[in-house]
Amino acid sequence: MTIKAIREKLQDYIKTADDKKIKAIFTLVKSDIEEKYNWWEDKEFLDDLDEREKRYEAGLDRGYTLEEVKEEILKLKAERSG
Repeated sequence: MTIKAIREKLQDYIKTADDKKIKAIFTLVKSDIEEKYNWWEDKEFLDDLDEREKRYEAGLDRGYTLEEVKEEILKLKAERSG
């Protein structure tokens, strides 16, 4: 079963489950839900950002404008729905 299918099944189940089951599910995932990710404290992530910036500034990697990104998203959405 794909992740997408699992997500849909879980969402459908949560919509109709009784209160006791909802509380039990929440207890299982509570720590994951409440855990906060402080990206500015993640050295590996910051190092990766620094490396990407260097590659962009050196002309090794291409950047994209917001308009280019929006255009690509709309194109992909059209292909998937058509």
